Amino acid sequence: MSIAEFSVTMATMPVSPKAAIKEVQDLSFLAGKAFVSMFRRPFYVRDILMQMDLIGVGSLMVVMLTGFFTGAVLTLQSSKELSRFGGTSLTGGLVSVSLVRELGPVLAALMVAGRVGSGMASELGSMLVTEQINAMRALGTDPIKKLVVPRILATIAMMPVLTIVADSLGIIGGLAVALSVLHITPILYLSRAWDSLNYVDVFGGLIKPLVFGALLASVSCHCGLRTYGGTQGVGRSTTQAVVASSVLILIFDFFLTRLILAYT
Repeated sequence: MSIAEFSVTMATMPVSPKAAIKEVQDLSFLAGKAFVSMFRRPFYVRDILMQMDLIGVGSLMVVMLTGFFTGAVLTLQSSKELSRFGGTSLTGGLVSVSLVRELGPVLAALMVAGRVGSGMASELGSMLVTEQINAMRALGTDPIKKLVVPRILATIAMMPVLTIVADSLGIIGGLAVALSVLHITPILYLSRAWDSLNYVDVFGGLIKPLVFGALLASVSCHCGLRTYGGTQGVGRSTTQAVVASSVLILIFDFFLTRLILAYT
C-alpha cells in the first residue's frame, strides 16, 4: 500500500464517534446474522472447501516465508543480548516462546489480512456495484448465507493451521541461524525450544488465530458489502478492509493476551 493510498483510506475511515459507533453496529449486525445463518440450511459445503483452499493453500507460501525469516531475525537479535550474559544457549527457548505466544499468530493473521482480506472486500464490492448481489436476492438466495458465512468459516478453520506453519518455520529459521552464525548444536537449540514451551503457550497460541480469523473475515466482508461509488469504491473498500483488519488484530491481540495471562 502506497502512502497516498494509506492517506486516502485514513481520510475515509470513520473518525467521528457517531460514525465509528455506526460502523461497529453494522459490523456487529453482520457478524450476528452470519453466526445465526451458520446453523441453518443450506450449508454450502462446496463453497466452504473452495474458500479453505484459497485461504489456506493460497496463503501458505507467504506465511512460510514470513515465519522463517522472522525466526531467523529474532535469533540474530536475541543472541546479541543473551551473549552479554553468557546465555546464548537459551536462544532456542526465547525464539520458540516468542513465536508460539505472540509473533506466529499475529504475523500470520496480518499476512492473511493483507492477502485474503483485500480479496474478500474487492470480490464482494465488485459483486455489489455490478448488481450481482441484488440479483442473488431476487432469486431467493441469502447473500450473507451464500457469500459471508463460507468465508468466515473457512478463515476460522485455516488460521490455526497457518499459525502452526508460521511457528514451525520460524523455529527452523532460528535453527538455521543458530547453526551457521552462533554455532549452537541442533540438539541444544531444539531441546531448549521444546522445554521452554508449556500447555498455556500452545493453548494461547491456538486461541488467538480463531479470533483473528473471525475478525478479519467479518471486517473484510463488511467493507465489501458497503461498497459504493463504482470501481473507485471497490478500491477504497479493499484498502479499508486491510487497514481496519490489521488495526483490530493488534488491538484484540492486546486484550486476548491480557485475558490469557489473567486466567492461566
